[in-house]
Amino acid sequence: MGTAIDAANKEVNGSLLSENKVTVVFVLGGPGSGKGTQCANIVQQFGYTHLSAGDLLRAEIKSGSENGTMIQNMIKEGKIVPSEVTINLLQRAIQESGNNKFLIDGFPRNEENRAAFESVTGIVPEFVLFFDCSEEEMERRLLSRNQGREDDNIDTIRKRFNVYLESSLPVIEYYNSKGKVRKIDAAKPIEEVFEAVKAVFSPLHEK
Repeated sequence: MGTAIDAANKEVNGSLLSENKVTVVFVLGGPGSGKGTQCANIVQQFGYTHLSAGDLLRAEIKSGSENGTMIQNMIKEGKIVPSEVTINLLQRAIQESGNNKFLIDGFPRNEENRAAFESVTGIVPEFVLFFDCSEEEMERRLLSRNQGREDDNIDTIRKRFNVYLESSLPVIEYYNSKGKVRKIDAAKPIEEVFEAVKAVFSPLHEK
């Protein structure tokens, strides 16, 4: 592909980002499942761009744009940021990155996010990388890494688990029915988890 074509692709409307040009992998896993560490490994080894929905929202708020102010107000009022807002940020990051392989982390958070992402972007994820980890193990990790994060006390942790489970499980079930879930046993040591991750990604990159 020449650079002129690349430039033209960037110009096209996001909904025309057809999935053959862009590979998207959704990364799901509870708090403490170690997905952040593994995403960093995948970026290094396989050249993906890591997009965290939460980071994009925080960056937008920080930028002081009108959009950012709106997001900030919604969060302040305890409202859920609409799917479209997050999807637009993801879509923009995809278009601006110059890469064609993305890990999308912390999204879709629920079934509505998922449906909206596919209909807005026209992108169907290649697969969903699901870091499966028992609640006990995640709890142990979060408590032991307590770096003065006030949200790492046991009650808050349990609440975060419940929210994660209630909203993410339908997404995982949906993709499972499509044969797109790659489940990783995330309770194992980091190196072993990455071996399992590599086994999932390698076939894609040997094509």
